[in-house]
Amino acid sequence: MSAHDDGPRRRYPLRLRRGPVKWERQKPSWREARPALIAAALEQALARPSGNWYVIGAARDVRPGRPLGRTVAGVELVVWRDGSGKLLAGPGACPHLGAPLKDSRVHCGTLICHWHGLALDGGPFAGWEPFPAYDDGVLAWVRLDRAGGEEPLDRPVVPPRPEAAGSVDAVYTGFGVCEPEDVVANRLDPWHGAWLHPYSFVDLTVLATPDEGADGFAVNVSFKVAGRVVVPVRAVFTAPEPRTVVMRITEGEGRGSVVETHATPLGHDGHGRPRTAVVEAVVAASGRPGFTAARAVAPALRPLMRAVAGRLWRDDLAYAERRWHLRSTGRFPG
Repeated sequence: MSAHDDGPRRRYPLRLRRGPVKWERQKPSWREARPALIAAALEQALARPSGNWYVIGAARDVRPGRPLGRTVAGVELVVWRDGSGKLLAGPGACPHLGAPLKDSRVHCGTLICHWHGLALDGGPFAGWEPFPAYDDGVLAWVRLDRAGGEEPLDRPVVPPRPEAAGSVDAVYTGFGVCEPEDVVANRLDPWHGAWLHPYSFVDLTVLATPDEGADGFAVNVSFKVAGRVVVPVRAVFTAPEPRTVVMRITEGEGRGSVVETHATPLGHDGHGRPRTAVVEAVVAASGRPGFTAARAVAPALRPLMRAVAGRLWRDDLAYAERRWHLRSTGRFPG
């Protein structure tokens, strides 16, 4: 039985690579990573409905008693929780004299402007209209109908995840000069993994692609631990909506775990360039007895999980930024 075959759970998830191939000697993937195939997968993703929902960030970052300010799709937002913990969102400028509501205070679930004391309970007031907001337990979302221009949905398209009671989640956020499609295109190109991220991925093989009738990209890959020690898995990449790509482990250690990559447009910088936030949620699960102990120290694990994601996204955001730069100057060959 191979490392990627179904069968009884092995006692230990670690494997020792036999006959490891050096980075420069691995099989080139450029023939398989056909630009037309990646472009078609991207086009299919962009055509899916989002219902005008955008990821703001980690749900735990919106803490009771403290407002949070964000800009999404050029819209200044303030986000906070009411007395029951419900997520609320609205324009970030006070309707009185435009004070930045992100700097205001929350008292008993009511947002109180720090300039003149105008109180907002989350309902419409003096031209200030709230935006629909949603907390999925891991991420916070806001619905911006004018920015999205689609038929609104009551809830965002949240992919299935492992049960919260049996998983550990962490959320990484990074920023790049690009558009959401550049981030999505990066994630819909699994072939680059072992070339661009050799410190994390080895022995990557793409098993199935959307042009072959598959629902996404199926991949065999091994996560590097140290030296020749790896953890092999099978994963599938899908795009449930235009700004989200999900990697789900379907075989191997952590089966059912997901990595959700969400691309949120922010607006333009002082040079007129688009800026995008990458909000990546890692929801890890395992049936192994030791995972219970890992869950018990989840607050200590989250910084490590974010650091791992951050290292990968230093490379991937450079990839996305390069793609946007080439597109914006008419030089992108894909």
